[in-house]
Amino acid sequence: MLRVTDIHTAYGQSEALHGISFDAMPNETIAIMGRNGMGKTTLFKTLMGVLPSKSGRITIGENDITKDESFRRVAKGLAYVPQGRMIFPTLTVEENIQTGLENAKVRSIPDEIYSLFPVLFDMKRRKGGNLSGGQQQQLAIARALVTNPKVLLLDEPTEGIQPSIIKDIARALNEIRRMKGITIIVSEQVLSFAMDVADRLFVIEGGRLVHETSRADTDVSRIKQYLSV
Repeated sequence: MLRVTDIHTAYGQSEALHGISFDAMPNETIAIMGRNGMGKTTLFKTLMGVLPSKSGRITIGENDITKDESFRRVAKGLAYVPQGRMIFPTLTVEENIQTGLENAKVRSIPDEIYSLFPVLFDMKRRKGGNLSGGQQQQLAIARALVTNPKVLLLDEPTEGIQPSIIKDIARALNEIRRMKGITIIVSEQVLSFAMDVADRLFVIEGGRLVHETSRADTDVSRIKQYLSV
């Protein structure tokens, strides 16, 4: 569903991604693990078209999206929940979700969104800025889902969120995949969350993928060594 081939991305003269390649299958969840500053967010911004790649190729299904602007990538099936969530604090929960329906034929929010995130139904008239961090994360995922994506990118979804809500988000992601069969890619530092949701785990270090494992074969102590400062 998503194929990333030899992607190089730079900030000015300084190259940040040095030939990233991986494939993600339909109905598969992949976790990109790594410490801060190792390239996770740069990779996600490159996939979404927020940062241009110097070279390499990105495809969704049969569509080459390497040169597409972000909105064209969304139209071809890519959705993005950025680090820090980036919800609209002065809009209500309902209005925030509706921003994801900007280009949809039907502007009503599907019932399945509220069944996945019941707290959003209870708070749909509340301003986004008045939600907790965990509720805002659920809202950001809901907003991305209404674009009906083939591939969902989540950058550090557990950052600043209490453990009980992290479990809720893991359950929701597994249910989303079960219901929709979509590909989910998360960047993450919390190994327990990655093990709850991911079929395969990659480690990124210094802008390169340095380790790959299936969940069943994961050497937890080895991954923890990569994540320790």
